Amino acid sequence: MSNRIEEIIDDIEEYIDTCKYQPLSNSKIIVNKEEIDELIAELRMRVPDEIKKYQKIVNQQDAILKDAQLQAQNMINDAQSQIDVLISDHEVMQRAYQKANEVVEEARGQAEGILNDAYADASAIREGAIQYTDSLLQEIQGIISTHASESRTRLDQMFSSLESIYNECSENRSKLGVTGAAADTDETERTDA
Repeated sequence: MSNRIEEIIDDIEEYIDTCKYQPLSNSKIIVNKEEIDELIAELRMRVPDEIKKYQKIVNQQDAILKDAQLQAQNMINDAQSQIDVLISDHEVMQRAYQKANEVVEEARGQAEGILNDAYADASAIREGAIQYTDSLLQEIQGIISTHASESRTRLDQMFSSLESIYNECSENRSKLGVTGAAADTDETERTDA
């Protein structure tokens, strides 16, 4: 899927390279809004499903923790119920207290383990989602940087070539020896630009 993202970015760059410049501007281009919107919409559709999945899990972190707390509370309530049943009989009261305390401690230990596991799982999932998203963004950033640098180099070469041609035209005109209002008008236009 990331290959298609790179292809779409290449398509956007190619499209921008083929756009015409606005009149009297060296930096602004004319863009067909529908074409660029289509490319951007496709790029958005190609966002990997894993990112969405991890975002959903991170968003459900609170629900996972609440569920774990509810399970822990239910275990403690069950243990308390067992204590109440055991202590109702006078003869076995001592054993009931001992057993009840063991059950409560076991329930607390299990509840603590469930909560710790839930926190650790949620944290690991969140960290994984962040790392994966960051690596994708870094990759896209690198591609854009490379393409921007290449485009800037091509533009610099084009401007250098145009300036060379302009200077050659100026030299040829001066060799022709044209003087007067026509030469002054051309110089004024160049200065105004």
